[in-house]
Amino acid sequence: MGSLQVIFAVALCYAFLLPGECITGGKESTPHSRPYMASLQLEGKHNCGGFLISSEWVMSAAHCFQDSENYKVVLGAHSISQAEDTKQTFDMAAVYKHPSFNIDNYDNDIALVKLSQPVTETDAVKPLTFQRAGGGDPNTDATVETAGWGSLDNLGNRADKLHEVTVAVIKRQTCSRSNSYGDSFTTNMLCAGKQRKDTCDGDSGGPLLYNGVAVGITSNGGRRCGSTRKPGLYTIISHYNDWITRTMSQ
Repeated sequence: MGSLQVIFAVALCYAFLLPGECITGGKESTPHSRPYMASLQLEGKHNCGGFLISSEWVMSAAHCFQDSENYKVVLGAHSISQAEDTKQTFDMAAVYKHPSFNIDNYDNDIALVKLSQPVTETDAVKPLTFQRAGGGDPNTDATVETAGWGSLDNLGNRADKLHEVTVAVIKRQTCSRSNSYGDSFTTNMLCAGKQRKDTCDGDSGGPLLYNGVAVGITSNGGRRCGSTRKPGLYTIISHYNDWITRTMSQ
């Protein structure tokens, strides 16, 4: 084995073994147990997540729409690739990114998608309640959960079937340290994770739930999923109550 091969092999082993730095640590969801989940797809490939909040509206992350606004929105899915009678597919009639979204630090990372037509509510397609202003957002150490079809590890292995993970809200002072997110961590964000448990690439736009209510939107994390220094970042939904109300009245 050549020297470059040795270096690569050692680096690969290190990536898998480093505690808290390598895997998302979730599990496959019970099929259709999260009927609000949306898959934003380009040419049949999952790119970002979202979640149904009314018969015609899906909430997601603004950064998901930097490169494209031509997604198909698929609801009622468990598997991305397999045909399922529960699936409903929609065009986007309009997408509204928060006007103050900052691509540099992902502040105000929230978007609303109006569907081309109302959904047909079924056991596999139902809206999710989201936190309004004045509601009880989770405090430090609160147990929260999220789901998505994103990468299962730092090698980019994507999930075909919906996965979910339970994590905990992390102290704000921890995430604003210079060796974490520093000044990029704003009051509109919370961070959450556990050792070896985290959201990953492709989970963006999905909901963070606390007591069954969406309190956050999966936004942006560090370069490694499951990082103890840079856990998952989530946009705090209740901070956008007025903007959501105005946008959905259009």
